[in-house]
Amino acid sequence: MADYDVIIIGSGPGGYVCAIRCAQLGLKTACVEGRDTLGGTCLNVGCIPSKALLHASHSLHEAQHNFTKMGLMGKSPSVDWKQMLAYKDDVIGQNTKGIEFLFKKNKVDWIKGWASIPAAGQVKVGDEVHNAKNIVVASGSEPSSLPGITVDEKIVVTSTGALELPKIPKKMVVIGAGVIGLEMGSVYARLGSEVTVVEFLDHITPGMDAEVSKVFQRTLKKQGLNFIMGAAVQGVETLKTKAKVNYKLRKDDSEATIDADVVLVATGRKPFTDGLGLEALGVEIAPRGQIKTDAHWATNVAGIYAIGDAIDGPMLAHKAEDEGMAVAEVLAGKAGHVNYNVIPGVIYTAPEVATVGQTEEQLKEAGRAYKVGKFSFMGNGRAKAVFAGDGFVKLLADKDTDRILGAHIIGPGAGDLIHEVCVAMEFGASAQDLALTCHAHPTFSEAVREAALACGDGAIHA
Repeated sequence: MADYDVIIIGSGPGGYVCAIRCAQLGLKTACVEGRDTLGGTCLNVGCIPSKALLHASHSLHEAQHNFTKMGLMGKSPSVDWKQMLAYKDDVIGQNTKGIEFLFKKNKVDWIKGWASIPAAGQVKVGDEVHNAKNIVVASGSEPSSLPGITVDEKIVVTSTGALELPKIPKKMVVIGAGVIGLEMGSVYARLGSEVTVVEFLDHITPGMDAEVSKVFQRTLKKQGLNFIMGAAVQGVETLKTKAKVNYKLRKDDSEATIDADVVLVATGRKPFTDGLGLEALGVEIAPRGQIKTDAHWATNVAGIYAIGDAIDGPMLAHKAEDEGMAVAEVLAGKAGHVNYNVIPGVIYTAPEVATVGQTEEQLKEAGRAYKVGKFSFMGNGRAKAVFAGDGFVKLLADKDTDRILGAHIIGPGAGDLIHEVCVAMEFGASAQDLALTCHAHPTFSEAVREAALACGDGAIHA
């Protein structure tokens, strides 16, 4: 008899959600976690703490720039960095304890320690071997770096180190203009750091709708972020308390150096599967480290499944959660499903940026006939009232059928607004369906409706 029906390795968003759903579906479930707390990278050193600092620094920005406009007079608050970090840690604690509670409530066993898989159907933690009918690898990802860069998490840091710096740096260099780099860069820019972003490509946020990307970069420049584009970082030299970032411009091969108190390496992430023993088991691994799976998240070794950042696809917590629920359904004999065409992406700067579905560039490349409906937040009464008129909603729909193909939003609450488009796309809705749906006034969401109207006879407030 197996000890468990399923053992999940990793308690990040994919792992803990999978464990809870497995238990809800009647499977005897355990989750292995090597950290002292549950929640994985996302809750401990990723999504949640970064959002706490983004909120705190945005509140500071509002106090410094907009309070007096509303008649809120008085001295702008000063920054107590230790207290801000304590607030961030409290937020982490509340969330990780919440998962512990959910594990107890759903009777999920937490096996503490680092796991390996000595054989199919076995998970070893410490000296103890646990048997399981099925194993789900949800081991997540870790930051990736570049040649010539040594991370010490003090002067040269990943996102983990950037969340717990002993003091706010005067000068910060961010290597990489992706989500993590821009979010953390904007936090420190608001807190007074001189932030320079060095990016290999000629545009920020690779893969994003080009028009949104351009407007986003202009907005961040206005907020004080400096950009060096088309620059290949050659290496980072660490001195006693500072660092020098050496880079070469791709357009003319000219070399330059920039000084920094802190260098944030934000060049992406890679699957974390060290120590699991997958190669010895014969589990197929892709050249870039992802575990290969079929349409039901099964590996080529019977009884071993994988989800989240450890497999192919966007490294997003909510993608991992969806896969976690779906694989639980599969293990319980049901039909698990994830619609990979409707997975939103959000950057939690101010303004927020959110996207779902296809970009204009992808539609052009595919030769698809489409139409565009756009609406600026300058025409949205609620946005203007809260000093958030920058940005727009762009809706893309099939030229013939009017079916929604994608949406791209830069503006207030974009990360929340995108979801009505996600729901619409999940139901195969047309732009007209959105346009005919009554939206409360005054709300930011009216901008989505106006963009949908713009796909037809035209927006009202444009």
